[in-house]
Amino acid sequence: MQLTMLKSKIHRATVTDSNVDYEGSIAIDASVMEAAGINEFEQVQVYNIANGNRFTTYAIAAERGTGTISVKGAAAHLAKKGDCVIIACYAMLEEAEARGHKPALVYVDAHNALKMVSSGITGHRL
Repeated sequence: MQLTMLKSKIHRATVTDSNVDYEGSIAIDASVMEAAGINEFEQVQVYNIANGNRFTTYAIAAERGTGTISVKGAAAHLAKKGDCVIIACYAMLEEAEARGHKPALVYVDAHNALKMVSSGITGHRL
């Protein structure tokens, strides 16, 4: 049996731009994508903390070190500059592999610069 597991997430990133006049995707600072293990053109889920919108798109690399999180195409109607978002990526794993799986959890500051990369949820309490 295969399970869908969180591969990685970028937690509480700030949208720096939204542009409806584009084919569609989300541009992410290449250094943040790399820290999260997200490949260019890989499917991602975006959860907008500001308004509750959730959407699926694909990642494209923005210039490294710029802090860019730019929502493009039709998805630009769902997130605007200044919105706080979580960008999540999932992988299909065999059940045995899933038991030991640890996702890459990337935390950024208000300018989308890397603060921390972890494999465990911070603040998680039993």
